[in-house]
Amino acid sequence: MSQACVRFGGDAGVVLELETSAGRVWLVRHGESDWNVRHLAQGQAPGPTLTDRGVAQCTRAARVLAGQSIEAILSSDLTRARQSARILGEALDVPVATFEPALRERSLGRAEGRPAQCLLEHSGIRDGRVEDPDRAPVGGETIRQLYERATAFAESLCPSVGGADAVLVTHGGVIRVLLAWAEGSGPADMAWPPIANGAVVPLAMPRLIVAGASTTTGGASERSTRCR
Repeated sequence: MSQACVRFGGDAGVVLELETSAGRVWLVRHGESDWNVRHLAQGQAPGPTLTDRGVAQCTRAARVLAGQSIEAILSSDLTRARQSARILGEALDVPVATFEPALRERSLGRAEGRPAQCLLEHSGIRDGRVEDPDRAPVGGETIRQLYERATAFAESLCPSVGGADAVLVTHGGVIRVLLAWAEGSGPADMAWPPIANGAVVPLAMPRLIVAGASTTTGGASERSTRCR
């Protein structure tokens, strides 16, 4: 049976599930880190690790997912996500299949390790929306670059997960980008909603789009990519 990785209209800012003809993908944000507590810009820094509260958040996330048929866990390769994925894997008795650089948080360049407040004018984000998708901290990624990286990975999920229900353990920026991608928003017009540490982010697939077809929902183009 063929499968398709799909792009679809969804409920922006609330939940997301990417679904194939044989499986679903659940997004989980890593648990609270020590840098979250200290209000430091994390980005792709290797240093942040989970707090006791972060461990508890991941344990709760595993309980949320316990009733699902999870067969694979894929994770960002950053330490705080690795730790979170391993907690989920042990609780669900599911191995972590891969630690994937494409699922990393947005790189914040020289801002990493500095107070998060110092990042505001260079982030390209204001009042819960992307203001400038091409602005970046020195040495860091733009929102557009993050969007392209994360959505390219999402479009490749079918061969990666082999049709199984899977969990992606990742970061707030990646989840926000995939929420925008799911509703048909590009990097220039996307929202930047809050995503809690340990959040489990699912959404029922409205329908499977036939590969090669193109429809419009609320003005947003939908497309699908055939898995090989």
